[in-house]
Amino acid sequence: MGKVRIKLSSIDIGALNSVIEMIKGISDKTGVNMRGPIPLPTRRMKVTTRKSPCGDGTATFDRFEMRVHKRIIDLPAQDRVLHPIMTLKIPRSVQIKIEMKD
Repeated sequence: MGKVRIKLSSIDIGALNSVIEMIKGISDKTGVNMRGPIPLPTRRMKVTTRKSPCGDGTATFDRFEMRVHKRIIDLPAQDRVLHPIMTLKIPRSVQIKIEMKD
């Protein structure tokens, strides 16, 4: 029997956790063992810019940071689990990728 790997990523940790809780509820309701969520390292992207529009003046800077959170969930490849997961309402800020593994 194969398994399914679900990869989730988002910049909004609250939306990501809510999707994980929905998947966890589906697996509990169907009685299937879920492995995860396994947290992957958070990717930080930093950008530093000058505050003044012309580039002259005092040396004051704005620092912006975007964090991308990633999680992995492993489930057995059963139709009773996959069909409800495929019909979930997932927020736009959460990217999901479902892969079949052997």
